[in-house]
Amino acid sequence: MTATVVTTSRRADLRRSTIRPRQAGFAHDVMSIAGRALRAIPRDMTAVIPPVFIALFFFVVNIGTLQRLTERSIGGFDFKAFMMATAILLGVTGISRAPALVLDVENGYFDRLLLTPVRRLAILLGHMVADVAVACALTVPIVILGFALGIHFEAGPLGVLVFVLLAALWSLAFAGFGYAIALKTGNPAAVNSAFLLFFPFLFLTSSYVPRSQLTGWLDTVASWNPVTYVLGGLRSLTMQGWQWTELGQALAAIAVVAVVSMALCFGALRGRLKRT
Repeated sequence: MTATVVTTSRRADLRRSTIRPRQAGFAHDVMSIAGRALRAIPRDMTAVIPPVFIALFFFVVNIGTLQRLTERSIGGFDFKAFMMATAILLGVTGISRAPALVLDVENGYFDRLLLTPVRRLAILLGHMVADVAVACALTVPIVILGFALGIHFEAGPLGVLVFVLLAALWSLAFAGFGYAIALKTGNPAAVNSAFLLFFPFLFLTSSYVPRSQLTGWLDTVASWNPVTYVLGGLRSLTMQGWQWTELGQALAAIAVVAVVSMALCFGALRGRLKRT
């Protein structure tokens, strides 16, 4: 029997030559989380079907009940194009994977994920990337219905893409509130009620009649409501063409809401990490 003696220098060489796992990049972490969130959607269609159904329902009903009256009062007014922006916001606002994230917190998957090398910020950003993709997809049936009803975009085909992008950005800005509630409370019921925050914003604005028709206190409230400017930017693409002032105001309104919501959700993420 022969014995092999491994010297100290030889052992050091072996340790240096050992293959070690390499940490994935930040973008890879984000896309991995986003991919998991998107793959879970077919198993949770109740999170996306009702908003689209509600948006399509109110789109059709509002046109059937208010189109003749509104167009009779305002000459040359396209009520169908006007209402499509309202339907879009009804469909995409509150759409997020925050309920799925709170379930991850409840069942311990979130804590197990923190034991891996994945970046903490990527966990939240990955869900948000999935939200943008879902919001874009949810606008498609509403836009198709609009085309079927005879609506055309004055801004052309590129205006359709900008329309979808504005809607997705608004959806993302509002989703921050849901993530903040999910990470702060870990309560599914509280997360599901986050959409109720949107209703006052939608109805205290030019959702059913042009801004010029609002009077008194409602006109004052609408002037401070960010939804007013998001609606104005969306409607400019369908009814007027490229109106840079309206589009700029829409982006500014989305940015203001995003600053508030993202500050809350990232603060809630830091608080959750401190508790784990």
